[in-house]
Amino acid sequence: MARSSVSPDLVLERELFTQHKLVVGIDEVGRGAYAGPVSVGVCVIDNSCVAIPNGLKDSKLLSLISREKLIPNIASWALATAVGDCEPNEIDEIGMTAALRLAANRALNSLDLKPDIVILDGSHNWLTPPTNDLFSEPPAEPQFTGLVVTKVKADLSCASVAAASVVAKVHRDSLMRHYEAQFPGYGFADHVGYGTSAHRDAIAQKGLTSIHRKSWNISST
Repeated sequence: MARSSVSPDLVLERELFTQHKLVVGIDEVGRGAYAGPVSVGVCVIDNSCVAIPNGLKDSKLLSLISREKLIPNIASWALATAVGDCEPNEIDEIGMTAALRLAANRALNSLDLKPDIVILDGSHNWLTPPTNDLFSEPPAEPQFTGLVVTKVKADLSCASVAAASVVAKVHRDSLMRHYEAQFPGYGFADHVGYGTSAHRDAIAQKGLTSIHRKSWNISST
């Protein structure tokens, strides 16, 4: 079955509702970008959230217009949504896995609701904090300590995760379009920070900006 023909459902979420009142879908955007934050979207639902927004899919399968049209429908369907960002200088300092965790906790901590289980897209649980030792610094944000369920391609199959992906993508793309005026000539409105040939050419000609990830050594890619 073609990836674009897959529509998300609530099969996994309904299974989790048998033991949990609230389920949170989580997805990230911007992990592989050269510039801008990594953004993590969260979408909280319960078993009353049954009518999945029409046209909901993984954000990568939707046009900009389709994603933006879905935002009010997601907001009225879900109990809550939020996005957390981790900025390029923070990514440089702590690395991508910790940056994802920080962004996710920023999103989760902004919620009035306090869910105890999340669904993460992928096979790696990057949300659960590592075991601290005597030399570890205290985390920058309160950490999510609930249960984490990982599912490969959850952004395709789980409605809560697909919704989180759309919320995160719309949020981050909007941020990157604003950077177009601040840093003209880099094309941020078009590639939103990813490593296109036009973006690499701009870096070669103009150098790195304050929103580029310096630790990636992208000036030589």
